[in-house]
Amino acid sequence: MDSKETDSSQADEGKKDSHITVHWFRHGLRLHDNPALLEGLKNCKEFYPIFILDGHVAGVSTAAFPRMQFLFETLEDLDNNLQALGTRLYFLKGDPVEVFEKLFEEWDVTRVTFEQDPEPIWQDRDSRVKELCNLRGVECIEKVGHTLWDPHVILQENGGNPPLTYAAFNQVVGIVGLPEKPLPNPDFEGISLPVGEDHDSKYGIPSLKSLGVEPESAEQASPHGRYLGGETKALKLLLSRLEKERKAFELNLSLPNQLYPDLVGMPMSLSPHLRFGSLSIRKFYWALRCTYAQVHPNSPIPKSITSQLVWREYFYCMSVNNPLYNRMEGNPICLRIDWYNDEEKFKLWKEGRTGFPWIDACMRQLVQEGWIHHVCRHAVACFLTRGDLWIDWQKGLEVFDRYLLDADWSVCAGSWMWVSSSAFEKVLQCPRCICPVRYGRRMDPTGNYIRRFVPELKDMPLRYLCEPWKAPQKVQEDANCVIGVDYPLPMVNHKDASKECKEKMDRIKNLCKDIPHMAPTNENEVLSYMWLDKSNSGAMEESLFEACSHLSSVAL
Repeated sequence: MDSKETDSSQADEGKKDSHITVHWFRHGLRLHDNPALLEGLKNCKEFYPIFILDGHVAGVSTAAFPRMQFLFETLEDLDNNLQALGTRLYFLKGDPVEVFEKLFEEWDVTRVTFEQDPEPIWQDRDSRVKELCNLRGVECIEKVGHTLWDPHVILQENGGNPPLTYAAFNQVVGIVGLPEKPLPNPDFEGISLPVGEDHDSKYGIPSLKSLGVEPESAEQASPHGRYLGGETKALKLLLSRLEKERKAFELNLSLPNQLYPDLVGMPMSLSPHLRFGSLSIRKFYWALRCTYAQVHPNSPIPKSITSQLVWREYFYCMSVNNPLYNRMEGNPICLRIDWYNDEEKFKLWKEGRTGFPWIDACMRQLVQEGWIHHVCRHAVACFLTRGDLWIDWQKGLEVFDRYLLDADWSVCAGSWMWVSSSAFEKVLQCPRCICPVRYGRRMDPTGNYIRRFVPELKDMPLRYLCEPWKAPQKVQEDANCVIGVDYPLPMVNHKDASKECKEKMDRIKNLCKDIPHMAPTNENEVLSYMWLDKSNSGAMEESLFEACSHLSSVAL
């Protein structure tokens, strides 16, 4: 089963062959592989594509300028692509039920189609729209397109509950079968596509400035690099990404974007496009499999090449019936931990003024560009929570949810629970934390990343770049950066702070040893989510002071 349909029995039989369809874009902001859109075009005589800005759709209620900019670029690209096919995107504002009530009257709508938003936060909105459709005799069709599988089917196959481990999840989807392959592009031939001369003034996409959304700083307004929104950009980026994957497959490697992170190179992650649906998750999944099959035509396709996409599915499945999934209190899968509430230290972390250049570079890039690599997310999240500051993961989640282009409700919250050892971790089995100095050296060996985002240190010799407080006074002066004056001293002594955090975690471990708690099944499962494989895990472990292998976020 890949859809839920509410087909009103009151609908006039004569209208079924001549529908006036409204397709409601929320996520799924694309034309390619869009099951709900294609369903809306069946037996359709008149078609209207709409987007409703209700203050919450696609996460706009928490989004800062970078994510809003990405979203509106995506909408503008969608409008341009629709225009090339003879129609336009109708941009509307207000409560969806109220908007649909007016559209039903104005356009004589007989059918509404939309892509499934499986997370609990969207269910009230969708239920109210479905109720209205049923009341008004309008056919309502919801199709799965934002995920590889319908999470409700996964739960059904698992006896009504989500699989408690990633390995169990894979067993269930093995029973369900491979995801469906991408569908063809829509064909609007023979369908009336009304667009009035007043479309731009009445239904045009407004500027962010007119909505009161503006950059918070000059760096955010003109960042070093940024992702451009839209299906057109997503499909071009996919081709570049597949070429990179192909080269890795030829070397018998997988996940090159994680294994060898290029922190100052061209943006290669597709996760922002997956988050808004400007790229189909199924298209990406099958493109990876097809590319591997071309390189190794006689070999079975390993699960590792699509493992991060499946991790994304796992988080969606875990959250689907848990409305408190992004909270600690009341969340059945999350441990209650007595985190500190230190606003001053939290502010230093958020603003990238911790005194640890690697951590500060990551946080500054996040705020300026709206994206940081998987390895950066891992580092800053560990530092904030169980690594150094012992500050509540929910506060870190709020920052990520505001600035990250690809922050969505399920994956982002799940990632923070994991890194903070609050969930997805068996009796806190990771005893150590990441060293912000050694980790920085390992991930930024040239120092180019730190110099870009912490320009105070641009002239600091590489030897001292990750721990500039150890540089002799003369070296600091020659580098025009006196520590404690031009750049802050470390806000904590990492060795002491991490030891204290470990002791706290050990006490929690003893208290929770008899509590059922979700966890990785084994080491291979943990490594499958990270940038590591067994062949290089030893070297990585040494350079990170035995840093634990946790996930941070799906930075695909």
